[in-house]
Amino acid sequence: MTEKELKAYFHQIEENFNRAVVSNSVNEIKKCITKDWILVDSQGGIIPQERFFQVVEQGMLSHSTMTKEILRVKIYGAIALVTSRGKNTRKLARTRN
Repeated sequence: MTEKELKAYFHQIEENFNRAVVSNSVNEIKKCITKDWILVDSQGGIIPQERFFQVVEQGMLSHSTMTKEILRVKIYGAIALVTSRGKNTRKLARTRN
């Protein structure tokens, strides 16, 4: 595949994930990810999927938009390294302890 074809292929995968996230349904999101998936926040922190699912299920986090731009795809044997830029509109409820 050419780089253009690879970008288009992974863009479609990301679009499926984007729709799942905007659905705010953990079941839909799980269809798009692996069991070892993690979320890396904008500061580089790692958020385990269990925590992500918990706040989505509790309605503490919801998304109304999610987009991604595939910037680069590099193939290393059977591994694809995809670099993208994501943007979203979210609502995050804050709670007090």
